[in-house]
Amino acid sequence: MSLYEILDERFRPCVNKNARLDHLYTGCRWAEGPAYFPAGRYLVWSDIPNDRMLRYDEATESVGVFRSPAGYTNGHTVDRLGRLVSCEHGNRRVTRTEPDGSISVLADSFDGKPLNSPNDVVVRSDGSVWFSDPAYGIDSDYEGHRSPQEQDECFLFRIDPAGGLSVAAGGFARPNGLAFSLDERRLYVSDTGGPDHIRVFDVADDLSLSGGEVFAECTAGVFDGFRLDTEGRIWTSAADGVHVYDPDGTLLGKVLVPEVVANVCFGGPKRNRLYICGTTSLYAILLPVNGAKTF
Repeated sequence: MSLYEILDERFRPCVNKNARLDHLYTGCRWAEGPAYFPAGRYLVWSDIPNDRMLRYDEATESVGVFRSPAGYTNGHTVDRLGRLVSCEHGNRRVTRTEPDGSISVLADSFDGKPLNSPNDVVVRSDGSVWFSDPAYGIDSDYEGHRSPQEQDECFLFRIDPAGGLSVAAGGFARPNGLAFSLDERRLYVSDTGGPDHIRVFDVADDLSLSGGEVFAECTAGVFDGFRLDTEGRIWTSAADGVHVYDPDGTLLGKVLVPEVVANVCFGGPKRNRLYICGTTSLYAILLPVNGAKTF
């Protein structure tokens, strides 16, 4: 069985036909939210229903528990100072892990009401923090704690560089993964509550959003988390693996994975190793392309 499905000739330079899909770990219930730390050459990711975060060490190829209990964390990112920023379903908050290991709360309520269950997060180079807030963590006790929804809807939120929280955009069914374009003038957001597509917004100088047109519709399952490479291509999760989109919206091809994929992250010393969270497992594959720098 081929590891790749090439749908457009522009996809051929993106993959190495001799590369293999490394199966690094199994035993998760729902693997999510990979974040790579280049200084330590390790990856942190979430195992949401098991309420733990795991850590993969590139040098030793070992896996251990990073944090447990972990507030049913989902998405993670690394900010411009190398700190871990996390979305906690169970505690309904966005947090930052400081260099000394302490945890700072960045947001846990809006308009005097608890957040739904922050899902995925990205940090812009200006220090603003953007996160999606669907209700997956309060729908049941599987990914958090069953609770009534108190927010009016499932918003996309922004924490400005001074710490103020505001609604960046509404009108989603279930906003999920998000990533900025290379110049940070566009923001891609997946919606997984029925539409199963990625929308794209224009980002103004004052950080307000406009547009929100559909960028791509998923052809297998739903889009969840995704990352960009240095050419602006989107590497996104799907039911049959990782789908790769050109910035013009063309589906170029797929990296086929034997489990439903939830999220991806570029890592390795050259940012050319794609880490893949696939339901019960962590996978990785070396690519002839490099991941875009994220904050």
